[in-house]
Amino acid sequence: MFGDDGVARCRWPGTAPDYIDYHDHEWGHPVVDDVRLFEKICLEGFQSGLAWITILRKRENFRAAFDGFDFQLVAAYDEEDVNRLLGDAGIVRHQGKIRSTINNAARAVEMVESEGSLASYFWGWEATEDEVGQREGFRVPAMTPTSAAIAKDLKKRGWSFVGPTTIYAFMQAMGLVNDHLPGCEARSICDEHRASLRSSH
Repeated sequence: MFGDDGVARCRWPGTAPDYIDYHDHEWGHPVVDDVRLFEKICLEGFQSGLAWITILRKRENFRAAFDGFDFQLVAAYDEEDVNRLLGDAGIVRHQGKIRSTINNAARAVEMVESEGSLASYFWGWEATEDEVGQREGFRVPAMTPTSAAIAKDLKKRGWSFVGPTTIYAFMQAMGLVNDHLPGCEARSICDEHRASLRSSH
């Protein structure tokens, strides 16, 4: 699908400028920064049951409310913080998802202690995620065996709101898989970034 600017893209961004910017410059681009990874997995959890554009348009509010998603800080949140967040009209005021974010921050701290970083843990699954090349044409799955395996492992580690579909959306967003469709200009750019990341390690 060609946009008004003549750029070939996946269909899902449509014509919304903020969606197009997210598609072109973020979605599928590899992320190795732990704070950004934590942000992405939390926001995918908040997105459950909602349109992603709703979350995207509230993202700056989420960042302000959750200390930029610095999980070292969020892990220390208490009931006063929960009440503060429940009263924040700028975010999604879902008590279960708010408490999950605080819980997952504590689990993220534990993961850094056990695995070295969130990046080393999540990118450690890359070798098992070769399912992109096995797909038929333009069909993109809602989940994969790898997303199910990661979800299962995270739940064992005490994480919440991390089902296989949420985790697959996270994998797409952070670049662990490249689900830009054939013909989309961002596909080759993301492939180059992923190759560069591999060669640097």
